[in-house]
Amino acid sequence: MSKQKARLKYIITAAFIAAIYAALTYLGSFFGLSYGPIQVRFSEALTILPIFTPAAIPGLTVGCFIANIGSFNPLDMIFGSFATFLAALLTYFLKDITFKKLPFLALLPPIVINALLIGFEIAVFFLGEGYSFYGFIISAIEVGVGQLIACYGLGLPLYLALKSKKITKLNLFK
Repeated sequence: MSKQKARLKYIITAAFIAAIYAALTYLGSFFGLSYGPIQVRFSEALTILPIFTPAAIPGLTVGCFIANIGSFNPLDMIFGSFATFLAALLTYFLKDITFKKLPFLALLPPIVINALLIGFEIAVFFLGEGYSFYGFIISAIEVGVGQLIACYGLGLPLYLALKSKKITKLNLFK
């Protein structure tokens, strides 16, 4: 494949991931799951995708930015997108570390990064009483539990489905 075709494929893959992430987040908002201190975004299952392609890093970041437009909060657009970028990057770097052929460690960055960064954002800007360490801990736990459900409860089955269908053999992500 030529360099130009490979670059185009990378951009198309990233755009596809961004669109799916945003669409799944908006879908979850109809059920009250996508925004707020306690959230389980269906789209966070996609945080497993950097294991399959580096195009997922910008795809997830842009998708998160677009999805956070729906929160009508510029801070969410900044903090959420940065957290997603950092988590996707770390997931990509941890992709080859497996336990019983499962990428358990690669699923941790979206949970930990979002718990810390979004927990901090909520504690500082949205709790109303100003920053408190207690408020941060509660917010981090709330965000972390939602991420845990999304990443392990939805992301791990997605990983298994992608592996079992041999998606990488179909050349969709490579």
